[in-house]
Order: sequence, then C-alpha cells, then structure tokens
Amino acid sequence: MQPRNSRLNSSALRGAVDLAAVKAAGEAAQKAEQARAERARQAAAAESAGAAPAQFAYQLVIDVTEDDFETEVVQRSTEVPVVIDFWAEWCGPCKQLSPVLEGLAEEYAGRFVLAKIDVDANPLLSQQFGIQGIPAVMAVVAGQLVPLFQGAESAANVRKILDQLILVAEQRFGVSGGAGAPGEAAPAAPQRPEDPALSAAHDALDAGDLGGAIQAYRNVLADEPGNTEAKLGLAQAELLKRIEGLDLQAVRAAAAADPKDVEAQLKAADLDLVGGHVEDAFGRLVTTVGRTAGEDRDTARLRLLELFEVIGPEDPRVVAARTALARVLF
Repeated sequence: MQPRNSRLNSSALRGAVDLAAVKAAGEAAQKAEQARAERARQAAAAESAGAAPAQFAYQLVIDVTEDDFETEVVQRSTEVPVVIDFWAEWCGPCKQLSPVLEGLAEEYAGRFVLAKIDVDANPLLSQQFGIQGIPAVMAVVAGQLVPLFQGAESAANVRKILDQLILVAEQRFGVSGGAGAPGEAAPAAPQRPEDPALSAAHDALDAGDLGGAIQAYRNVLADEPGNTEAKLGLAQAELLKRIEGLDLQAVRAAAAADPKDVEAQLKAADLDLVGGHVEDAFGRLVTTVGRTAGEDRDTARLRLLELFEVIGPEDPRVVAARTALARVLF
C-alpha cells in the first residue's frame, strides 16, 4: 500500500488506488487554494502598481517527456487536471483517439490540460505507469493518479469521463483549472478551517491505529452524517482492518476453489482493492451478486457498496461498476 502522504513523481508512479487518499486529497485541496490565493495576491499587487496583471496561462495540449514530466504534469496538476494520452506512431487506435482528446481540450477551454506521451520515446514513463496496451488515458490531479480508460472511445463517452474527472478534481481536490477562455485564472476558493476531530482520525490512520481511526471517524459522522472525508476515511480504515492477518495466497486459493463461497470472494475482493486491482475487486463482487440470492447476495452487494466508498463515488471505475451492479440486480 502506498504511504498516506504519497505523491506522484518521476520515479514513483505505480498504484491504481491510494487507500489513504482522504488526507492527501485534503492537503492537495489546501495547496491548490493557496496557489490560487497567491495568484490573486500577485494580480492585485500588479494592478495597484499600474501594471497589467499576469494571467495563469498554459498550453492546452503539450508533448511531455521523461525529462519534463515532473514540471509539466505533476506540478501543473496542482493548478489544473492533467489528462495523459499514452500513444505511439504505429498505433492505429491512437490515431483515432488523439484527435478526439485534442478537440475536447480545445472545447473545454482550460478545464483540463492534455499531456501526450509517446511510449516509444519514453519507455520509463510507460513502465512506471504500468501501461500494458495503448491508447491508454490517465489523469493526474493535485499529484494524485486517476486511471481513466484504455482503448479508443467515442467523443461522447470521453466527454462523460472528463466531466466526472473535472467534478472529482473540483470537489475532492479543489483543483478547477480555468473556466472559459484559455489562460483565464480560476477564482480563489476560501480556505476551510481544519476539523480537529477529523484530523485526529486521520492521524490515527497514519499511525496504524485502525481501531482508533474507525472510532474517530464514527465520532465525526455521529455529529456530521454527511461528512464526505469521514465516510471515505471510515471505509478505508475498515477495509485495512478486515485484511489484517489475511494470507494472500490462501485467500486467492479459497476463492478460486469455490466461486460460490461468498466469504472467500469478499476477502479476495478486499485484497484485490488493496493491491490496486480496483476493477478486479468490483468485477468479482458484481459476479458474486449475480450468482447468489437472499442473504448471500445482500452481503456481497453491501460489501461492494463499501468498496465504492473507499474509491469515491465520482471515480469512473465506480460509475461503471454501479452500472454493472444494476444489470445483475434488475
């Protein structure tokens, strides 16, 4: 599992899911707000001095290499969501998808930046992201990796995925990019006071005190039932508590030996998620819901909903799994 305060950089890019993303998201949102406040301060200072204020401008489509990845993608992602298009000259589907992505980058006018990475020219980045086939599209928001999709997609489908990404970036990370014309600065967001009870829960999770973290998150939710950070934190802490002491090989063997063993499938799904195999975890439980009935079906369904909370309801993988769940239920 990645450390709770992990950030993407040019030497460490693996991980489809950061199980400690609650605190990281809060920190990222705070940094994004600070960056916007600093831009606003500089603009006000320039205006008072009689100079034209500098705008936050960026290219909407950029070619990125291993040498400038840290600056062009990771650092830029604190200001605007960065969508990464992994492509190659010989890839036919890439030639279909790339114009779609480039056109949408212009259409969205600064709500995201498109970074194009040639996998042949940048094999290290391809390896670090775990790219197994192209085209592959991922995003980085406030230094956090968000897998999007693989293979060619229609403009309509890509637009839906981008809308979900932008919503996640704004609501969870406080990163909104530019709205309207390219180069237009985003408005500064107000600083949010830190909740001491929530901070205590995060600290308990940081320290590995899972029981204490679970209770602390529950205390927050008792006072604020709609607190999104506390819900996510509780789901993560409960997941980590469930997998304590599990033998990976034994769990996988039991799940493979008896697909109808609901308890074995639940444990395997938990381990899948912790290992970063998000789609595998969701697919396993959707299949279990489809092949069971009564109490077993409800148990599998509820566990799947719990894992949705771990990843976050706006994540495209959660949206896809909810659709799959609806199909087997109805």
